[in-house]
Amino acid sequence: MPSLRPPLCLSHVSRYVRLRNQHGRSRISPLSIRRCSCSAPKTAPPTLNPTTNEPPTPPTDHRTLAQTQDLFLTSPYSPGSPLFLPNGSSIFNKLQSFLRAQYPQFGFKEVVTPTIYKKSLWELSGHWENYAKDMFEVKGRGFTGQTENAEPGQDEEFGLKPMNCPGHCLIFASKQRSYRDLPIRYADFSALHRNEISGALSGLTRVRRFHQDDAHIFCRPSQILDEIKRTLDFVGMVYDTFSLGPYKLLLSTRPEKNFIGSIADWDKAESQLKTALSASGREWSINEGDGAFYGPKIDIILRDSNGKEHQTATIQLDFQLPQRFQLSYQAPPEDLEAASTSTEDTTLEAGSARPVIIHRAILGSLERFMALLIEHYAGSYPFWLSPRQLVILSLNQDPAVLAHVEKLQAQLSGANASTLPNGLPAPLPLDRTNVIVDIDTSARSLGKKLRDAKKGGWNFIAVVGPNEVASESLKLEIAGQPESTKAQAMRVLEDALGRDVDGRKGVEMTGDMGRKFFEKMVGAYL
Repeated sequence: MPSLRPPLCLSHVSRYVRLRNQHGRSRISPLSIRRCSCSAPKTAPPTLNPTTNEPPTPPTDHRTLAQTQDLFLTSPYSPGSPLFLPNGSSIFNKLQSFLRAQYPQFGFKEVVTPTIYKKSLWELSGHWENYAKDMFEVKGRGFTGQTENAEPGQDEEFGLKPMNCPGHCLIFASKQRSYRDLPIRYADFSALHRNEISGALSGLTRVRRFHQDDAHIFCRPSQILDEIKRTLDFVGMVYDTFSLGPYKLLLSTRPEKNFIGSIADWDKAESQLKTALSASGREWSINEGDGAFYGPKIDIILRDSNGKEHQTATIQLDFQLPQRFQLSYQAPPEDLEAASTSTEDTTLEAGSARPVIIHRAILGSLERFMALLIEHYAGSYPFWLSPRQLVILSLNQDPAVLAHVEKLQAQLSGANASTLPNGLPAPLPLDRTNVIVDIDTSARSLGKKLRDAKKGGWNFIAVVGPNEVASESLKLEIAGQPESTKAQAMRVLEDALGRDVDGRKGVEMTGDMGRKFFEKMVGAYL
């Protein structure tokens, strides 16, 4: 089985990098990719769990599509840190919004944590010893790190966080917890930084600054199996929504070296994960020695439509950080009895027990997941996710036509708002459905505008001319919908209009009807 390392960066999106490449680039030698909690495992078994039988075949990779659709670029001034353009930011934000919408039914509450911590925190968590080569060190003003016999926190260098778990441990430890409070589930979209080898950087698939849909579940040992089952259900729901697959489950076990904690604790954690995987009803395999330094993990390996495999979601069981951070909760008798038969912990107060931490990410790196989606949809996105949902084309330059185009843009996008007594626009409600509506009122011919709109991948195209001005309407055409959603779009359109329509022709409707249709389309992925 070939290695599952991400592809090497042989081209970049940024024009700066393209210009530099015109003058030659250094030869890339074979790389040894360092593993971390979101990296791909070393090997993968052949058994797959399909979520779709016929994924689309992309015509090109995500970096080329990003150029044609203005999604992101990179710059030599910050290698491995993509600069998202408005279209790319739209997809990125919708992925976050989609996950936030699911958090209540899975019991997660979102937190926001610092990007930078002092060295002593990373020493406490074990990252400085086991992960420092992958971290960025930062010097603060007036901090030299040279003070002899310094107290913890005094005159220390800082580290940009590669993971959110230490910050979430600080939140958990900030107050006394009872077993009745557990499980506690914290979610976090904060930016993470990892010092990847420069030759491994590649578009959005291997970066230095990225965001995870990261979360940590603090639970009692008796709650582990239920929490892992819920997390696997969460994974299945999300991947079915995007029609992604096939994917497989791997149990990554204790590394041969550079791990923390006792072998007994590792054996117990691995046993728990094996039980949870067996109870899931899915096929799974063991990936020996590829666990994180603090605990074993379940990796979800996604095969894209080019046959490449990517590690996306991950579920990691951790008995080590709760001990290092002295986390505890007031325990019922059954938890105390169970703890007394495991590894002795003399630092616990009477009546207290250690929680277990489950690290989990559903999409994994949002940047890497975006790259998979860009290629998976081949630049033609479902309406709710698309950064180019609707474009309105003017037939001519008549002032009445141009005014009608602007009126429709405001109406269809949801930007129409009432005014306050002082004449200022009233704020829009939080649950307002926003639709991205672009316009093309240039003096070019309608044929050229239509050609560019279809090439640009807009889901819908509306044409406005004198007839539409007179009838206060627009003529809508279904354009860049994925093949799998065209029939759905027709059903939603007929439901919104209350009549049968011919999908081969432009459909005339009022602005109010159009707004109703687009609101239904945004929620159609459900």
